[in-house]
Amino acid sequence: MKRYSYYKVASVTSDVYIGDPFKNEQAILDACKQLDDDVQLVVFPELCLTGYTCQDLFYENLLLDNALAALEDMLVKMKENLVMVVSLPLRIKNKLYNCAAVCFDHEVLGIQAKTYIPSYNEFYETRWFSSGKGLCEKVIIAGKEVVVCNDLVVKDLTTNACIGVEICEDLWVADPVSTSLCLAGANIICNPSASNEVIAKSAYRLDLVKMQSAKNYCAYIYSSAGNDESSSDLVFSGHDIICENGSVLNVRKMNDEHNFIMAEIDLDRLTNDRLRFKTSLWEDRDATYVTFSSRAYDDIELSRKVDAYPFVLQDDKLRIERCQDIINIQAHGLATRLKKINGQNVVIGISGGLDSTLALLVCEKAFRLNHLDPKGIHAITMPGFGTTSRTKNNADKLMELLHVSSEEISIVDSAILHLKDIGHDINIHDITYENAQARERTQILMDLANKYNGFVVGTGDLSELALGWCTYNGDHMSMYAVNVSVPKTLVRYIVESEAISALNNNNKELHDVLIDICDTPVSPELLPPDASGKITQKTEEVLGSYDLHDFFMYYMLRFHKRPKEIYDLCCIAFKDVDKEVIKKAINTFYNRFFSQQFKRNCMPDGVKVGSICFSPRGDWRMPSDASRNMWLNDLKEI
Repeated sequence: MKRYSYYKVASVTSDVYIGDPFKNEQAILDACKQLDDDVQLVVFPELCLTGYTCQDLFYENLLLDNALAALEDMLVKMKENLVMVVSLPLRIKNKLYNCAAVCFDHEVLGIQAKTYIPSYNEFYETRWFSSGKGLCEKVIIAGKEVVVCNDLVVKDLTTNACIGVEICEDLWVADPVSTSLCLAGANIICNPSASNEVIAKSAYRLDLVKMQSAKNYCAYIYSSAGNDESSSDLVFSGHDIICENGSVLNVRKMNDEHNFIMAEIDLDRLTNDRLRFKTSLWEDRDATYVTFSSRAYDDIELSRKVDAYPFVLQDDKLRIERCQDIINIQAHGLATRLKKINGQNVVIGISGGLDSTLALLVCEKAFRLNHLDPKGIHAITMPGFGTTSRTKNNADKLMELLHVSSEEISIVDSAILHLKDIGHDINIHDITYENAQARERTQILMDLANKYNGFVVGTGDLSELALGWCTYNGDHMSMYAVNVSVPKTLVRYIVESEAISALNNNNKELHDVLIDICDTPVSPELLPPDASGKITQKTEEVLGSYDLHDFFMYYMLRFHKRPKEIYDLCCIAFKDVDKEVIKKAINTFYNRFFSQQFKRNCMPDGVKVGSICFSPRGDWRMPSDASRNMWLNDLKEI
């Protein structure tokens, strides 16, 4: 696929020969040959040119001279168009510093000195090294003047990569160096490290890297020394980690076969989050900036996982736990609203479909939270022209098993009369025919809410709002909409998790009803069924698969990707789906997303449960008459 903003990086634990810089140099160069040709940045461990465990050999002038000579020799032999972060001890005036050199195309761009020098437990670096705090000096390397400091930010003018370096302990302190570097603009942090292995340390280390990348909306490349270091007292495991904004892209553990890992960092994703979440990086910091220009790569083969169902966890146990968390958030939101207004009655339309089922389950939980009689839940079935026996029977069973008040009010006669009043032929099954039924149902619910001194609970979900697949002032409207930030692909799993919970509580009847509802095709049931009484109007046959639309929605609304990139990612995630099907669906998505904003601008209150929400009072503000041309034109390039 096209390169877009993906920046390919690697973390390598190279072979180390303690006290032999030229052999280490060769090991570094050999390791680079193992990497993919289009890797743009590689990070090696702390003091990789000498070995971290040299101890008092760091006093030896011969070692220090040869480390610098090996670096200069490596510059001559290094691969072009590759940024390399390699570490060595460096003398400046009367002090020795633990340093990392950022190298590109046969020269050192800049050198970062370690700030926090540990001297506790097994670490006693202060015996040899000084802190680089406040350091800003110039040294000559390979005939070029190079800055040495502790606030280095290296900017690639071609790719928008902005590289900062902190060294091992600089991460583990209360105020990590990488935080200041990110405030100065760095979006990729490299950490050459020599972190030894003890029980439980690897898990803590991984959490530390993940959290630092999340807090700073950055990518983080951690490269740790391996077991070639001295084993006199310690074992170094080569725990290499690549994270992006709190997500682990790749990780290498002690027994892994290869001594390197690679991943693609999405720079646009980082930039977008920094633009949106301003409180984290509100303060601008000064830094020592160095710029360079790499040669762009046109294409990339992504190794990072592109999840076809970004809203749904794939691990069964974690998914069930997440679904239970979501329905509990929904229930608490509704329970709070009821408590605030001293409400004891709600009215909800039940179709036997997924959305209204989830909404009814939320109502039942909310009433239990408030210790209210479930009979205050007035569940109304309103069969119309397209209602099938399957959905009607499931709705009836569900209401009975949840012990709510239930009523059946047919809309057939009133819809026929209404269509007659407006002069519409009942045999013409167009949008007027469909929406007349939806609005009739909403009128019934609103009037019953007045009758029972309650309010209408809406059932529409996030995916329907994205596509505008709701009737304006019909099912679009309610007093509190509990599903508004739950995507369609997740609704099914939440209902399924409730079915599992029912089975665990020996309620097989409820389990069976919920599972059958999960297996029912998604439909508004506004068109008559076929001769055998089965659903003829299937939403996904009109709109395209909700699996695809939820994918488009996630990458547009969460990361604001351009349409063509979303299409390319979708083709990777749904490799078994015909590309023409994906192309048709994504065009439908953008056309409907822009044209239906007016429905989102006046949507009712509803609880937010995830990272995406369309509330005009919260996450999403957009003019109803915005032009969609740029987005559709981008799709024409496919």
